[in-house]
Amino acid sequence: MQTPAYYLQLAHINDCHSNFDPVALSLSVPHENTMVRVGCHSGGYGRIATLLEQARDTARRDNQAFLFLHGGDTFQGTLYFNEFKGRANAKLLNMLRPDAIVLGNHEIDSGNAPLHRFIEAIDFPMLAGNMDLSGEDPTKAFPLARLPNLYCLDPSTGCARVIKHPLGDRELAIVGITLDQMSVIARPDPDTHFANAVETCERTVKSLKAEGIDHILVLSHLGLDGDRKLAAAVEGISLIVGGHSHTLMGDFAELGLSAVPWGERVNGVPILHAGKYAETLGLAGISFDKNGQVTTLDGANYLMLDEHLVIDGGDEMTRSAIIAKLKAHPNVLWPVQHPHVQQVIETEFRPAIRALDHQVLAMVPRELVHTRLPSKALPHGSEVAPWVSRAMYEESRILDGAVQFALHNAGGVRQSLSRGQITLADVLGRLLPFELPLVKYAIEGQYLFEALESAINSATNNSVVGTGAGSFPYTFGLKYHYDGRRPMGERVLSLTVAQNGLWVPVRRQQVYVGVSSAYTASGKEGYDALACCHWQESIDGLTLPGAFIRFIQRHGEIADELAPQLSYVSHLG
Repeated sequence: MQTPAYYLQLAHINDCHSNFDPVALSLSVPHENTMVRVGCHSGGYGRIATLLEQARDTARRDNQAFLFLHGGDTFQGTLYFNEFKGRANAKLLNMLRPDAIVLGNHEIDSGNAPLHRFIEAIDFPMLAGNMDLSGEDPTKAFPLARLPNLYCLDPSTGCARVIKHPLGDRELAIVGITLDQMSVIARPDPDTHFANAVETCERTVKSLKAEGIDHILVLSHLGLDGDRKLAAAVEGISLIVGGHSHTLMGDFAELGLSAVPWGERVNGVPILHAGKYAETLGLAGISFDKNGQVTTLDGANYLMLDEHLVIDGGDEMTRSAIIAKLKAHPNVLWPVQHPHVQQVIETEFRPAIRALDHQVLAMVPRELVHTRLPSKALPHGSEVAPWVSRAMYEESRILDGAVQFALHNAGGVRQSLSRGQITLADVLGRLLPFELPLVKYAIEGQYLFEALESAINSATNNSVVGTGAGSFPYTFGLKYHYDGRRPMGERVLSLTVAQNGLWVPVRRQQVYVGVSSAYTASGKEGYDALACCHWQESIDGLTLPGAFIRFIQRHGEIADELAPQLSYVSHLG
């Protein structure tokens, strides 16, 4: 069969967060009317490199166009980033050879300087089409505007600068669009601004159409909901390849994972996301008509497993049956690790962090699940974030007994805790990878009511345009009840603070002393009311991960059951 004139082989990843090694997964596989738990490892840059090499060879053999795209958030997440601050990310991504990456919010968590160094080190384009650098100070130490491989906003046209690739006898334009609320969710330099994502994209698509370019791919870091809105609002987009929401598309229900439709179409535009943490690789074959519309879309996201499986219980026959089911699953591949990529990881980067993997801090007697929002299965939300809040509270009170409560956002905690040992590497590299100072502050009760409601509204898009579920608040020493069905300003029905073993109502005019991370205390992601405090002070020598490390070292294990400190009713009823 002849290949269509406008045909593209696409590979894509997103939100890898410095997970160069395979990531531990827990699968649930049905067998004889029960679910069997399977421990395994998936992904990692070595396996991705092997599959990319195979995909490129196939496209070259069949004379097909090929692209490998990254949906953003390569920074943060593991000890590789803590230790090397983006240098390892740049070197290993150069080895994978992306055709482009879009700017993620975590690339700019610590201002522009680390991003500048990263862009200087990479051999491929960084797309940030709605990043407005027209007001950037050209004399600053790490300016971005003059970096030749940064494709930001063209202020003279209001359009994104784009890259173009041949596609048959036409060109395919790639437009990079990222979050326009970057100053709320991250920490760009004050002279770095972000234009409206939808409006920038719309102007850019119209400009490309006027040039005669109809095949337009948007590489997005807006999250799945943001991509849906973009596809609905902007006519003329051919395809969106996205990231930010960590959405694993595809039917993985028989493995106990998600079942989000792969290649969902909105306004005729397919949207592709490939999960998180380099666990999966998206591969797709795409046919376009001459007007740029996708006519056929074939492919999937693929787990990349090794042969070392830990299967709970059962005999050899059960084990064989489970392995056979995994081998037969259409979304599971078993690639070997690329020897050159693995050699670089093993020799250049892993030695510096190996010792941290062996430094045991405490024991976790059962799995603690981290979820950002409460749900039917977990009506009080995360089982991990309250422990982090308790650690912030206790360690701050050791230094200053005036502290009365801790308030932390769900997005500051990055994963669940497995049963067994928790190591220094687990905390610094995976659970709490953001080295944020802790801040104590004095604030009137009325602003606590406002901050809690605003943060939850932001997390749930309840009457406001939110920044994602990461703003949902978890506390210790402060208990609240939120009813999202109530009118704005009346949704926190009760708020109490712990005093002498009792829960006492928070008085709106009384001043209380709390502790939060510097990120939350600065008023990010719906916590604006915290800026109304009487004073703020950094707690010398105490960071978010540092407090948790001290806390679990003192206790030796996380064994108690924490009493819920929140009650939540969704606005959906």
